[in-house]
Amino acid sequence: MSSLKLTAIGNSVGIILPKEVLARLGVGKGDTLFAVETENGLRLTTTDPEFEAQMAVARQVMKKRRAVLRELAK
Repeated sequence: MSSLKLTAIGNSVGIILPKEVLARLGVGKGDTLFAVETENGLRLTTTDPEFEAQMAVARQVMKKRRAVLRELAK
Protein backbone atom coordinates (compact mmCIF):
# COMPACT_ATOMS: atom_id res chain seq x y z
CA MET A 1 0.00 0.00 0.00
CA SER A 2 1.22 3.49 -0.84
CA SER A 3 0.47 6.71 0.94
CA LEU A 4 -0.78 9.45 -1.40
CA LYS A 5 -0.41 13.16 -0.73
CA LEU A 6 -3.04 15.73 -1.73
CA THR A 7 -1.74 19.08 -2.91
CA ALA A 8 -3.26 22.34 -4.16
CA ILE A 9 -3.05 22.89 -7.91
CA GLY A 10 -4.62 26.27 -8.70
CA ASN A 11 -8.24 26.09 -7.52
CA SER A 12 -8.18 22.28 -7.56
CA VAL A 13 -6.59 19.53 -5.52
CA GLY A 14 -4.26 16.94 -7.03
CA ILE A 15 -2.77 13.65 -5.87
CA ILE A 16 0.97 13.02 -5.91
CA LEU A 17 1.65 9.44 -7.07
CA PRO A 18 4.97 7.87 -6.04
CA LYS A 19 7.32 6.59 -8.76
CA GLU A 20 6.55 3.00 -7.81
CA VAL A 21 2.81 3.52 -8.39
CA LEU A 22 3.45 5.25 -11.73
CA ALA A 23 5.70 2.39 -12.80
CA ARG A 24 3.14 -0.21 -11.76
CA LEU A 25 0.41 1.57 -13.74
CA GLY A 26 2.80 2.08 -16.65
CA VAL A 27 2.04 5.80 -16.89
CA GLY A 28 3.93 9.05 -16.82
CA LYS A 29 3.45 12.79 -17.03
CA GLY A 30 0.66 13.72 -19.46
CA ASP A 31 -1.00 10.28 -19.49
CA THR A 32 -4.68 9.86 -18.60
CA LEU A 33 -5.99 7.72 -15.76
CA PHE A 34 -9.62 6.77 -15.19
CA ALA A 35 -11.16 6.51 -11.71
CA VAL A 36 -13.73 3.71 -11.76
CA GLU A 37 -16.18 3.40 -8.89
CA THR A 38 -16.40 -0.15 -7.50
CA GLU A 39 -18.20 -1.65 -4.53
CA ASN A 40 -14.89 -1.48 -2.62
CA GLY A 41 -14.10 2.16 -3.48
CA LEU A 42 -12.28 3.75 -6.42
CA ARG A 43 -9.97 1.91 -8.81
CA LEU A 44 -7.41 3.71 -10.99
CA THR A 45 -7.01 2.28 -14.47
CA THR A 46 -5.33 3.29 -17.71
CA THR A 47 -8.20 2.05 -19.89
CA ASP A 48 -11.50 3.82 -20.44
CA PRO A 49 -14.18 1.39 -19.19
CA GLU A 50 -16.79 2.89 -21.52
CA PHE A 51 -14.54 2.34 -24.55
CA GLU A 52 -13.77 -1.22 -23.42
CA ALA A 53 -17.51 -1.98 -23.22
CA GLN A 54 -18.01 -0.62 -26.74
CA MET A 55 -15.10 -2.72 -28.02
CA ALA A 56 -16.58 -5.85 -26.44
CA VAL A 57 -19.82 -5.27 -28.35
CA ALA A 58 -17.86 -4.62 -31.56
CA ARG A 59 -15.92 -7.88 -31.11
CA GLN A 60 -19.18 -9.80 -30.70
CA VAL A 61 -20.61 -8.27 -33.88
CA MET A 62 -17.40 -8.95 -35.82
CA LYS A 63 -17.38 -12.56 -34.66
CA LYS A 64 -21.04 -13.08 -35.50
CA ARG A 65 -20.85 -11.33 -38.89
CA ARG A 66 -17.38 -12.52 -39.94
CA ALA A 67 -18.52 -13.72 -43.40
CA VAL A 68 -20.33 -10.46 -44.18
CA LEU A 69 -17.33 -8.38 -43.13
CA ARG A 70 -15.01 -10.57 -45.20
CA GLU A 71 -17.18 -9.98 -48.29
CA LEU A 72 -17.31 -6.24 -47.64
CA ALA A 73 -13.53 -6.15 -47.40
CA LYS A 74 -13.16 -7.58 -50.94
